[in-house]
Amino acid sequence: MSSDRPAELYGLMVPLEKERLLVPRGCVAEVVGWQAPQEMTGAPPWHLGMIKWNGRSVPLVSFEGCAGGDVAPPTSRSRVVVLNALNESLGGGAIAILSQGFPQLVRISPEFVKLDATREFPGDSPVACQILLLDERPLVPDLDRLEEMIARETEPLPGDSDLG
Repeated sequence: MSSDRPAELYGLMVPLEKERLLVPRGCVAEVVGWQAPQEMTGAPPWHLGMIKWNGRSVPLVSFEGCAGGDVAPPTSRSRVVVLNALNESLGGGAIAILSQGFPQLVRISPEFVKLDATREFPGDSPVACQILLLDERPLVPDLDRLEEMIARETEPLPGDSDLG
């Protein structure tokens, strides 16, 4: 029996302070240890600054902060999830999200996923929706919207030719 949809997908479950974020595995470039970012003057609190990754400057953000929540400080368990940029709005080709723990690879089967319509998110939110995945209720990011938000607040560091 042929189907246009894959039987299952893989995603990365990223722990945030009060939520979990489900990111498509294909968007994830790498998960790295916490590194303090170079802060940017005048940036909103959710824009934590710029980190170096693979010789490039990459903006590091608090996803919860981007979505209007609190910006949690990093802990000894914090990690950085580097995502490949989906469009050209960021010259560095990547964005990074603060994870409050170790992300987990999860297998996603259609029969175990349902839209959780108990919450609504503003139209300008970087949250596409919330789903019910077995006993979890992770947020699904709108990565295009997130990149737009970051691009508006990101300026290249001095000496960086890869951010534009």
